[in-house]
Amino acid sequence: MGSQADLYQSVTDRIIAALESGTAPWVRPWKNDRSGGNIPHNAVSRRGYHGINVALLWMQEAAMGYSSPSWLTFKQAADAGGNVRKGEKGTQIVFWQFRQVKDSATGDVRTVPMLRTYYVFNVAQCEDITLPSPRKAAAPIPPTDIDAIVAKTGATIRHGGDRAFYTTRDDSINMPNRAAFNSIADYHGTLLHELTHWTSHGSRCNRELGKRFGDEAYAAEELIAEMGSAFLCGALNVPHENLQHANYMASWLRVLKADNRAIFTAAKQAQAASDYILTACGLLQPEPTDSDEQLQIAA
Repeated sequence: MGSQADLYQSVTDRIIAALESGTAPWVRPWKNDRSGGNIPHNAVSRRGYHGINVALLWMQEAAMGYSSPSWLTFKQAADAGGNVRKGEKGTQIVFWQFRQVKDSATGDVRTVPMLRTYYVFNVAQCEDITLPSPRKAAAPIPPTDIDAIVAKTGATIRHGGDRAFYTTRDDSINMPNRAAFNSIADYHGTLLHELTHWTSHGSRCNRELGKRFGDEAYAAEELIAEMGSAFLCGALNVPHENLQHANYMASWLRVLKADNRAIFTAAKQAQAASDYILTACGLLQPEPTDSDEQLQIAA
């Protein structure tokens, strides 16, 4: 399974390789007719994956050309009456296993998260499997409805000028006028980026990155906003080929190369921001129940 350090480094190296190739692994041109939706999920439990696993599975879907976001383990394929086709390779994803550790000196017991890994296969890699009814893809959301959804957050959004930004001074988002963007999808992708910044406020997700990232806190916040925007675009069926990544690629690489846990922290914070926004909009649906404890942790 490898040591904790090896697992963190292995995942970080995959993200770095994608960034150095010029492609952020969370950027994909979504199609509204994509079977099963855009967010990767377990084909058996139908639970969506979260955080860093979303980026890892998106990256593999893009690399292999998989049209389905449904994944399952080798055992699940067998339990479903079929099998993974011979020669197919699994995709490594991670989960946290929580252990109780007792301090030998004080006797205090604390909970320690341990990073673990396992492999999943896309349904396109399997044959003869019988699965529950496919997860229903969300219907395409018209641009006017995206605006209505965003309005439910209560965020103050102003238009004008040539810059998109969130300011803590008066807790507001500024956006250029829509005509300044190449497409409505670019406008909404940028808006969701700034809305992710908006969740950093103390009354919302309360993100304070200074202690964790020091001088790189700004770069880390931009990485969180980029991933948060991608998660939201995936959930809301907004195509997002052109997010903000080009301007920040060098700073992200610097952060990831110096800290092999940074991408895990960023993905976790991005997921929390996305969940906060979708909950505020009334769109975060309860996950299907699942009796498999490992899958609950992993997903």
